Amino acid sequence: MTALPAGAEERLRMSTTTSTENSGLLSVLLPPFEKKFNCKVDVVAVGTGKSLKLGEAGDVDVVFVHARSLEDKFVANGFGVNRRDVMYNDFVLLGPHEDPAGVGKAKTAPDAFRAISAKGSPFISRGDESGTHQKEKEVWASGGIVPRGAWYIEAGQGMGEVITMATEKRGYTLSDRGTYIAFRKKTDLVVLRQGDKNLWNPYGIIAVNPKKHAYVKFDLAMKFIDFVTGPEGQSLIAGFKVGGEPLFFVHGKGVEH
Repeated sequence: MTALPAGAEERLRMSTTTSTENSGLLSVLLPPFEKKFNCKVDVVAVGTGKSLKLGEAGDVDVVFVHARSLEDKFVANGFGVNRRDVMYNDFVLLGPHEDPAGVGKAKTAPDAFRAISAKGSPFISRGDESGTHQKEKEVWASGGIVPRGAWYIEAGQGMGEVITMATEKRGYTLSDRGTYIAFRKKTDLVVLRQGDKNLWNPYGIIAVNPKKHAYVKFDLAMKFIDFVTGPEGQSLIAGFKVGGEPLFFVHGKGVEH
Protein backbone atom coordinates (compact mmCIF):
# COMPACT_ATOMS: atom_id res chain seq x y z
CA MET A 1 0.00 0.00 0.00
CA THR A 2 1.36 3.42 -0.95
CA ALA A 3 2.11 5.94 1.76
CA LEU A 4 -0.46 8.61 2.44
CA PRO A 5 0.37 12.13 1.24
CA ALA A 6 1.39 14.48 4.04
CA GLY A 7 -1.65 15.73 5.90
CA ALA A 8 -4.02 13.18 4.33
CA GLU A 9 -6.57 11.50 6.53
CA GLU A 10 -6.36 7.79 7.14
CA ARG A 11 -9.71 5.98 6.96
CA LEU A 12 -10.97 3.33 9.36
CA ARG A 13 -13.86 1.17 8.18
CA MET A 14 -16.23 0.10 10.95
CA SER A 15 -19.38 -1.99 10.83
CA THR A 16 -21.71 -1.48 13.76
CA THR A 17 -25.30 -1.97 14.84
CA THR A 18 -28.12 0.38 14.03
CA SER A 19 -28.51 1.12 17.75
CA THR A 20 -25.14 2.84 18.10
CA GLU A 21 -26.01 5.05 15.11
CA ASN A 22 -29.75 5.57 15.74
CA SER A 23 -29.12 6.57 19.34
CA GLY A 24 -26.72 9.33 18.33
CA LEU A 25 -23.80 7.84 20.26
CA LEU A 26 -21.41 7.74 17.29
CA SER A 27 -21.80 11.46 16.63
CA VAL A 28 -20.38 12.02 20.13
CA LEU A 29 -17.82 9.21 20.21
CA LEU A 30 -16.17 9.44 16.77
CA PRO A 31 -15.16 13.13 16.32
CA PRO A 32 -12.69 13.22 19.27
CA PHE A 33 -11.04 10.01 18.01
CA GLU A 34 -10.88 11.30 14.43
CA LYS A 35 -9.32 14.55 15.57
CA LYS A 36 -6.82 12.83 17.84
CA PHE A 37 -5.55 10.45 15.14
CA ASN A 38 -6.18 12.59 12.01
CA CYS A 39 -8.46 9.96 10.53
CA LYS A 40 -12.01 9.44 9.34
CA VAL A 41 -14.19 6.56 10.50
CA ASP A 42 -16.41 5.25 7.70
CA VAL A 43 -19.43 3.66 9.38
CA VAL A 44 -21.67 0.93 8.01
CA ALA A 45 -24.65 0.61 10.39
CA VAL A 46 -26.50 -2.68 9.91
CA GLY A 47 -27.59 -5.49 12.23
CA THR A 48 -24.96 -7.37 14.23
CA GLY A 49 -25.19 -10.44 11.96
CA LYS A 50 -24.49 -8.37 8.86
CA SER A 51 -21.79 -6.37 10.69
CA LEU A 52 -19.91 -9.56 11.48
CA LYS A 53 -20.32 -10.82 7.89
CA LEU A 54 -18.60 -7.63 6.70
CA GLY A 55 -15.78 -8.40 9.11
CA GLU A 56 -15.53 -11.99 7.86
CA ALA A 57 -15.21 -10.71 4.28
CA GLY A 58 -12.56 -8.17 5.25
CA ASP A 59 -14.80 -5.30 4.12
CA VAL A 60 -14.22 -3.48 7.43
CA ASP A 61 -11.35 -3.12 9.88
CA VAL A 62 -13.30 -3.25 13.15
CA VAL A 63 -16.77 -4.36 14.32
CA PHE A 64 -18.76 -2.80 17.21
CA VAL A 65 -21.73 -5.05 17.95
CA HIS A 66 -24.03 -6.66 20.52
CA ALA A 67 -24.68 -10.40 20.31
CA ARG A 68 -22.16 -12.19 22.48
CA SER A 69 -22.74 -15.70 21.11
CA LEU A 70 -22.18 -14.46 17.53
CA GLU A 71 -19.16 -12.40 18.62
CA ASP A 72 -17.55 -15.42 20.30
CA LYS A 73 -18.12 -17.51 17.17
CA PHE A 74 -16.57 -14.75 15.02
CA VAL A 75 -13.44 -14.81 17.20
CA ALA A 76 -13.33 -18.62 17.52
CA ASN A 77 -13.46 -18.96 13.73
CA GLY A 78 -10.41 -16.71 13.44
CA PHE A 79 -12.09 -13.69 11.85
CA GLY A 80 -11.68 -11.36 14.82
CA VAL A 81 -9.09 -10.72 17.52
CA ASN A 82 -8.87 -8.73 20.76
CA ARG A 83 -12.58 -8.57 21.59
CA ARG A 84 -13.26 -6.17 24.45
CA ASP A 85 -16.34 -5.15 26.41
CA VAL A 86 -17.36 -1.55 25.72
CA MET A 87 -20.70 -0.81 27.38
CA TYR A 88 -24.15 -2.21 28.00
CA ASN A 89 -27.77 -1.34 28.38
CA ASP A 90 -30.82 -3.56 28.27
CA PHE A 91 -33.69 -4.61 26.05
CA VAL A 92 -37.24 -3.48 26.72
CA LEU A 93 -40.57 -4.78 25.44
CA LEU A 94 -42.55 -1.91 23.95
CA GLY A 95 -46.26 -1.79 23.26
CA PRO A 96 -49.28 0.51 23.18
CA HIS A 97 -50.34 1.91 26.54
CA GLU A 98 -53.71 0.13 26.21
CA ASP A 99 -51.74 -3.18 26.16
CA PRO A 100 -54.31 -5.42 24.41
CA ALA A 101 -52.33 -8.61 25.12
CA GLY A 102 -51.98 -7.79 28.83
CA VAL A 103 -48.20 -8.22 28.80
CA GLY A 104 -47.84 -5.73 31.66
CA LYS A 105 -49.20 -8.44 33.99
CA ALA A 106 -46.65 -11.03 32.84
CA LYS A 107 -44.10 -12.22 35.41
CA THR A 108 -41.26 -12.80 32.92
CA ALA A 109 -40.29 -11.76 29.39
CA PRO A 110 -41.15 -15.24 27.95
CA ASP A 111 -44.58 -15.00 29.66
CA ALA A 112 -45.07 -11.60 28.02
CA PHE A 113 -44.17 -13.01 24.59
CA ARG A 114 -46.55 -15.95 25.15
CA ALA A 115 -49.36 -13.49 25.93
CA ILE A 116 -48.74 -11.62 22.66
CA SER A 117 -48.82 -14.90 20.71
CA ALA A 118 -51.98 -16.12 22.46
CA LYS A 119 -53.78 -12.86 21.70
CA GLY A 120 -52.42 -12.64 18.15
CA SER A 121 -51.49 -9.00 18.70
CA PRO A 122 -49.15 -7.50 16.10
CA PHE A 123 -45.48 -8.08 16.92
CA ILE A 124 -42.91 -6.33 14.74
CA SER A 125 -39.64 -8.26 14.59
CA ARG A 126 -36.39 -6.78 13.33
CA GLY A 127 -36.09 -9.95 11.24
CA ASP A 128 -32.56 -8.98 10.22
CA GLU A 129 -30.24 -11.19 12.30
CA SER A 130 -29.27 -8.16 14.38
CA GLY A 131 -28.31 -8.42 18.05
CA THR A 132 -31.85 -7.38 18.95
CA HIS A 133 -33.30 -10.03 16.64
CA GLN A 134 -31.03 -12.67 18.21
CA LYS A 135 -32.27 -11.70 21.67
CA GLU A 136 -35.90 -11.73 20.52
CA LYS A 137 -35.47 -15.27 19.13
CA GLU A 138 -33.94 -16.37 22.45
CA VAL A 139 -36.98 -15.08 24.36
CA TRP A 140 -39.47 -16.81 22.02
CA ALA A 141 -37.50 -20.05 22.42
CA SER A 142 -37.48 -19.64 26.22
CA GLY A 143 -41.27 -19.35 26.06
CA GLY A 144 -41.53 -22.51 23.96
CA ILE A 145 -43.02 -20.65 21.01
CA VAL A 146 -42.17 -20.54 17.32
CA PRO A 147 -43.78 -17.25 16.25
CA ARG A 148 -45.70 -17.47 13.00
CA GLY A 149 -48.89 -16.10 11.57
CA ALA A 150 -50.24 -12.84 10.23
CA TRP A 151 -49.67 -11.15 13.62
CA TYR A 152 -45.88 -11.74 13.46
CA ILE A 153 -44.27 -9.27 11.05
CA GLU A 154 -40.60 -9.58 10.11
CA ALA A 155 -39.60 -6.09 9.05
CA GLY A 156 -36.00 -6.58 7.94
CA GLN A 157 -35.40 -3.01 9.13
CA GLY A 158 -33.38 -1.10 11.70
CA MET A 159 -34.64 -0.40 15.21
CA GLY A 160 -35.91 3.10 14.53
CA GLU A 161 -38.02 1.95 11.57
CA VAL A 162 -39.37 -0.98 13.57
CA ILE A 163 -40.45 1.28 16.44
CA THR A 164 -42.26 3.46 13.88
CA MET A 165 -43.99 0.40 12.38
CA ALA A 166 -45.05 -0.90 15.80
CA THR A 167 -46.43 2.54 16.63
CA GLU A 168 -48.48 2.66 13.44
CA LYS A 169 -49.82 -0.89 13.88
CA ARG A 170 -50.47 -0.49 17.64
CA GLY A 171 -48.27 -3.51 18.13
CA TYR A 172 -45.38 -4.74 20.24
CA THR A 173 -41.65 -4.92 19.64
CA LEU A 174 -38.40 -5.62 21.46
CA SER A 175 -36.01 -2.66 21.45
CA ASP A 176 -32.67 -1.79 22.94
CA ARG A 177 -33.29 0.86 25.57
CA GLY A 178 -30.95 3.38 23.95
CA THR A 179 -32.84 3.56 20.66
CA TYR A 180 -36.17 3.71 22.50
CA ILE A 181 -35.02 6.69 24.57
CA ALA A 182 -33.69 8.40 21.46
CA PHE A 183 -37.01 7.82 19.64
CA ARG A 184 -39.36 8.50 22.55
CA LYS A 185 -40.57 11.81 21.13
CA LYS A 186 -41.54 10.03 17.90
CA THR A 187 -43.63 7.26 19.50
CA ASP A 188 -46.33 6.81 22.11
CA LEU A 189 -45.33 3.20 22.76
CA VAL A 190 -44.43 2.54 26.39
CA VAL A 191 -42.12 0.09 28.17
CA LEU A 192 -44.28 -2.82 29.30
CA ARG A 193 -41.57 -5.30 30.31
CA GLN A 194 -38.04 -4.64 31.53
CA GLY A 195 -35.47 -5.68 34.09
CA ASP A 196 -35.28 -9.41 33.32
CA LYS A 197 -31.75 -10.77 33.59
CA ASN A 198 -32.08 -12.33 30.14
CA LEU A 199 -32.74 -8.86 28.66
CA TRP A 200 -29.25 -7.54 29.46
CA ASN A 201 -27.55 -6.13 26.34
CA PRO A 202 -23.72 -5.98 26.32
CA TYR A 203 -21.75 -4.41 23.47
CA GLY A 204 -18.32 -5.57 22.32
CA ILE A 205 -15.71 -4.31 19.89
CA ILE A 206 -13.45 -6.60 17.84
CA ALA A 207 -10.57 -6.00 15.43
CA VAL A 208 -10.72 -7.91 12.15
CA ASN A 209 -7.89 -10.45 12.07
CA PRO A 210 -5.03 -9.28 9.79
CA LYS A 211 -4.00 -12.93 9.36
CA LYS A 212 -7.27 -13.43 7.45
CA HIS A 213 -7.09 -10.15 5.51
CA ALA A 214 -3.60 -8.65 5.37
CA TYR A 215 -4.84 -5.29 4.05
CA VAL A 216 -7.04 -4.40 7.05
CA LYS A 217 -5.90 -1.44 9.14
CA PHE A 218 -5.21 -3.41 12.27
CA ASP A 219 -3.05 -0.76 13.98
CA LEU A 220 -5.71 1.93 13.53
CA ALA A 221 -8.43 -0.53 14.60
CA MET A 222 -6.51 -1.19 17.83
CA LYS A 223 -6.12 2.55 18.44
CA PHE A 224 -9.90 2.86 18.16
CA ILE A 225 -10.49 -0.12 20.46
CA ASP A 226 -8.08 1.38 23.00
CA PHE A 227 -9.86 4.73 22.69
CA VAL A 228 -13.45 3.48 23.23
CA THR A 229 -12.47 1.17 26.08
CA GLY A 230 -10.06 3.69 27.64
CA PRO A 231 -10.82 6.61 29.98
CA GLU A 232 -11.76 9.13 27.27
CA GLY A 233 -14.12 6.88 25.34
CA GLN A 234 -15.70 5.45 28.48
CA SER A 235 -16.27 8.96 29.81
CA LEU A 236 -17.96 10.02 26.55
CA ILE A 237 -20.23 6.95 26.62
CA ALA A 238 -21.15 7.42 30.30
CA GLY A 239 -21.89 11.10 29.71
CA PHE A 240 -24.05 10.55 26.62
CA LYS A 241 -27.66 11.33 27.51
CA VAL A 242 -30.95 12.12 25.79
CA GLY A 243 -33.43 14.15 27.81
CA GLY A 244 -31.17 13.78 30.83
CA GLU A 245 -31.25 9.97 30.64
CA PRO A 246 -28.15 7.84 29.93
CA LEU A 247 -28.55 5.49 26.96
CA PHE A 248 -25.58 3.25 27.67
CA PHE A 249 -23.62 2.31 30.76
CA VAL A 250 -19.95 1.55 31.21
CA HIS A 251 -18.92 -1.20 33.55
CA GLY A 252 -19.41 -0.36 37.20
CA LYS A 253 -22.26 2.09 36.49
CA GLY A 254 -25.94 1.67 35.76
CA VAL A 255 -28.24 -1.34 35.39
CA GLU A 256 -27.53 -4.61 37.16
CA HIS A 257 -26.08 -7.37 35.03
